[in-house]
Amino acid sequence: MDFYIKEDGVRTSFEYGQLDISGDELHGYRPYQLMVASVAGCSIGVYRKILDKQKINYEDIKVTADVKRNSDEANRIESIHLHFVIKGYRLNQDKLLKNLEISSKNCSMVQSVVNSIKVEETLECIELSK
Repeated sequence: MDFYIKEDGVRTSFEYGQLDISGDELHGYRPYQLMVASVAGCSIGVYRKILDKQKINYEDIKVTADVKRNSDEANRIESIHLHFVIKGYRLNQDKLLKNLEISSKNCSMVQSVVNSIKVEETLECIELSK
């Protein structure tokens, strides 16, 4: 990966496209946003693969991230709470919770920060009716 300095931040390019990074949201994604997006994106992606592999039917999955930062220590991320909301028919919450634990253990981004950022995951099931 190559990163280049620009007037208001840093720029890099990947196969998907260009990424601008800046402490100022007007000029790019903030580094902490990218960190949280990496953890949340990896977590939901691994979870989805597990559910799909087990042929668990669901209509939608949404994850909300609540971030706590410590302003006394360079505004570091101390914790990320990921709240999963799954919508579907005849959902088995116990099985979905167990799969969430498995996904956390297999998510490379969660495992990369395990000793420095507390990552908590909770689950809410919304039963849909036909």
